[in-house]
Amino acid sequence: MMRRLRNVKAEAALLIALCDIGGVWPVMQITAGLTDIAVAAVQSALRFLLRQETGRGRLNPPDIDQPEGASGLVVLAMGKMGAGELNYSSDIDLIVFFDLSAPTLASGIEPQPFFVRFTQGLARLLQQRTGDGYVFRVDLRLRPDPASTQVAVSTAAALDYYEREGRTWERAAMIKARPCAGDPQAGEALIAEISPFVWRKHLDFAALAEVHDMKRQMQTFRGQSEVAVEGHNVKIGRGGIREIEFFAQTQQLVAGGRHPELRVRPTLDALSILASSNWITCQARDELTAAYLFLRRVEHRIQMIADEQTHVLPADAEAMERFARFLGFEDRASFAAQLLAHLDCVRGHYSRLFEGDPAGTVNIPVADYRAGPDDPRLLDHLTRLGFKQPRMVADTVRQWMEGGYRALKVEATRTAFEAFVPALIDGLARAEEPDSAVVTFDSFLQALQRGGRLISLLSQNRDLVALVALVLGAAPRLADMLARRPQIMDGLIDPRFFGAMPDRLELSARLSATLQDANSYEEFLDRIRQFGQESLFLIGTRILSGTVSARQAGHVFADVAEGIVDTVHGLVKHQFANQYGQIARQETAIVAMGKLGGREMTASSDLDLILLYDFDPDHPDSDGARPLHGAQYFARFTQRLISAFTTRTNYGVLYEVDMRLRPSGRSGPVASHIDSFAEYQEHEAWTWEHMALTRARVISSSPDFRARIERVIRDVLMRPRDARLIANDVAEMRRAIALEKGEDDIWDLKNAAGGMVDIDFIAQYLQLVHAADMPDILNVDTQQALDNAQRLGVLSLPDAEILRPAARLYHDLTQILRLCVSDKFKPETAGDDLLPVLARAGDAPDFSALEAQVRDTQADVRAVFVRLLENTT
Repeated sequence: MMRRLRNVKAEAALLIALCDIGGVWPVMQITAGLTDIAVAAVQSALRFLLRQETGRGRLNPPDIDQPEGASGLVVLAMGKMGAGELNYSSDIDLIVFFDLSAPTLASGIEPQPFFVRFTQGLARLLQQRTGDGYVFRVDLRLRPDPASTQVAVSTAAALDYYEREGRTWERAAMIKARPCAGDPQAGEALIAEISPFVWRKHLDFAALAEVHDMKRQMQTFRGQSEVAVEGHNVKIGRGGIREIEFFAQTQQLVAGGRHPELRVRPTLDALSILASSNWITCQARDELTAAYLFLRRVEHRIQMIADEQTHVLPADAEAMERFARFLGFEDRASFAAQLLAHLDCVRGHYSRLFEGDPAGTVNIPVADYRAGPDDPRLLDHLTRLGFKQPRMVADTVRQWMEGGYRALKVEATRTAFEAFVPALIDGLARAEEPDSAVVTFDSFLQALQRGGRLISLLSQNRDLVALVALVLGAAPRLADMLARRPQIMDGLIDPRFFGAMPDRLELSARLSATLQDANSYEEFLDRIRQFGQESLFLIGTRILSGTVSARQAGHVFADVAEGIVDTVHGLVKHQFANQYGQIARQETAIVAMGKLGGREMTASSDLDLILLYDFDPDHPDSDGARPLHGAQYFARFTQRLISAFTTRTNYGVLYEVDMRLRPSGRSGPVASHIDSFAEYQEHEAWTWEHMALTRARVISSSPDFRARIERVIRDVLMRPRDARLIANDVAEMRRAIALEKGEDDIWDLKNAAGGMVDIDFIAQYLQLVHAADMPDILNVDTQQALDNAQRLGVLSLPDAEILRPAARLYHDLTQILRLCVSDKFKPETAGDDLLPVLARAGDAPDFSALEAQVRDTQADVRAVFVRLLENTT
C-alpha cells in the first residue's frame, strides 16, 4: 500500500505539472487536481488501516468494503485541502475526531488509545519517507489545544472545547473545514454541531472586535513602502496570498451567521459571493481574484524549482531573471512590474478592510479624556475601541492629562501631548494587547526624561503608535533604549526603514557619516556605540514587526558588527601606533568565530574573535618612542582592542568580546602568530576546535594576510579524517554539553535535545568528514552547509528536509527571544505581547500550536542526530 500510494501520487503530480507548464489547465483546476489526489490518498490509507484492524479482531464494521461506515471516525480536511486549493508542496492539515461510543469497535477495545494509535499509523503511512518518497506531509496541529491533547480528539471533548475556549482563528480555520474521510454521516453531523461556533447570529460589537483582533495579529506594521521583488514571500508577505484569504474569511466570519450564502470554502467563491451580496465592490472582487490567480501561479513555479514547501522568490537578480523566464515573462523587469502591481493592489484592499466600521473610531464622538473612570461615556468609548479594562485605562489617561510626569512638565510639551491623546489611545487600541499597551506606555512615560521630541514625532507619524506599543510591550531592552534616547525613533520614519535591509556598503557609508566630525578617540568610541545601538534598535523593531526574516536579521547584525570591528581595528591601530610605533612588515587580522563567523548573530550575541598577527622576525621591535617587542606588542594591542569594545561609556558597552576560541583557550596568549596558529591547528587542536573552525571568517585584514589565513584554515579543514573517530568525538562533546547545560527545556532552543546545537554539530561533522574529498561542502553558514551536504549526496533529502526547516524555525524564534528576554524564557511568565509575536514568527496560529511544533521538531532533529552520529560510533 505504501508503494502504491507513493507511485500514484508521483504519477498524478507529474501529469498535473505538465498540464500546468503547458498551459493546458488553469490554476484552480491544478489546485483541485492536487486536492483530489490528497483526498483519495487519505481515504485509501484510512480504509486500508481499518481493514487491517478488522483482520486483527479490533473492529467489527457492518460492511468490510466500506469499513469507515458507522465507525464514528471523522477526518476533517482543513486549510487549502478543505477548500480544494492545495499547491505542489502543501502539507495536508487534518483533524481526526472519534466518537467515544465507537459503535464498531470490538468488545474490550478502549476508544481513545485505539484511535490515537490509528491516527499515528495513518500519518506514518502518508508521510514516512521510503525509497519511493512520501505521499503527503501531515499536519495535525489544528486540533483543539494541540500542546496538551492527543493526535485524535473525541467529538464530545472537541465540542466542549470550541464552546468554552474556541478562539477567533479557530473559527476562521473552520470556514474551510470539510469531512474528507471516515464515517460520512458522523462527519456531516460534526460540521453541523460546530456551525454555531463558527457562524455567529448577530453583527454585534463583540464579533467585530474579534475580527479586529485577528487583523491586529495579521498586521505586522510593515509600513507603506514598496515591496521588494527579490526574496519576497508570496504567501505571507505584504500583498500576498494570505492577505487575500484573510480579506475574504474575516468578512465571512462577520456576516456568515446572518447570510448563509457566504458559507463557502474556496477563496475565489467567497470573493464572488461577497461581491454579489454587496459586501465588497465588483472591482475589489476582480482585482483580488486576478492577484490570487497570479500569485498562486507564481507559488507553483517556486515550488517546482525547489521541490520543497517554500513561497519565497529567488533572492538574487540572476536567479530572478531565470525564474521570470520560467514563468513565461521576457525578463525580470516585466515580471516585477506585474508582481508589484498585484501586491500593491492586494495591500491596498487589505489595509482598507473594515475601515470606518461600527467597531472603529470613525463614527464615535471624541471623548473627554479628562473625565476619568467615573464617566460612563468615556468608559463606553474605550470599550468600543476594544479595551477590556476601560476603568483602568481611563484612570491612567487622566493621570497623563494632569501633567504630573517629568516628561510633561514643560507647558508646550504638555499641550502637544493633550492634543495627541485621542490619536494615541486609538493607536494603542490597535496593539496586540490594548490594555497591556496602555500599562507599558504609562511605565515608559514615567521613565522618559524629556518628552517633547518623541511626542512630536508620534503625533506627526501616528501609524507608529501601534509599533511603539509592540516594542514597549514585547522588548524591554528596546524600550529602555527608547526611554533613554528618544531620538533613536528617527530611524523609524526614515523612508528606508521598511525597505530592503542595508547591505555592507550602505552600512559602511552610514558608519562613516556617523564618525565624520568626531574630534577625539573617546568621541569616536561614543559615536560607534551610538551607531551600534541605533542599528540594534532598528533591526530589532523590524524583527518584532515581521518585516525581516531571522536569516536576514542575522546577516545584518553580523554586517553591523563586522563594519564596527573593522572600523575599531583601524582606529586602535592608528592610536596604538602613535603611542608605540610599528614593527617592520607587521600584519594584524581579526577572525570572527561562532555566530559572527556564521553570520547568525542576534541582538545579544557576543563577539567570538581570534586575533592573528605577523611581522619581520629580523626586526621584532616597534619603532615608537616607547618600543615594544614582538609578542608583547600584539598582546597589548589586543587588550587595547578588547577595551575599545567593552569599556562602558555614556552610551554603554559596544559588545562583549569572547576570545576563548583562540589556540589553547584561556591559557594561551590573547593574540597568536600566524605560524603558531597553523602549527597548533595541525598538531594540537582538538576535534571541537576544528568544528569551531568551520565557522571561522576573516573580517578585518589586509588582502594578502587574509588570503594566507584562509589558506591555513582551508588546509586544516580539508585534511582526511576518520569518520568514526570524528563521530565519536562529536557525540561525546554533545553529551558533555548536555551534562553541563541540560537538554530538557524545549525553550532552550540552543541546548535542548534536538535543538540548534544538534544541527550545528551535524553540519560541522559532515564538513570535517567530507571536506577532503568534497571541498565545496564547506560554508560558515550552517543552513548553507546543510544545503551543500544534501546537494553533494552526503546528507539524505529526508534528513535535510528535517534539519533545514528546523534551523529556520529555531533562528526565527531565537532572534525574538534574544531581543525580548534577558534570562531563560518561561511561557507562563512571558508578557501578553510576546507569545503572539513568537507564534507569528513560527507561522503558527497561536502559541499552543507553536509549542507542539517545537516539540515535534526537536524530536525529529534528535532522531537524525542519533542516526548520523551516535549510530556511527
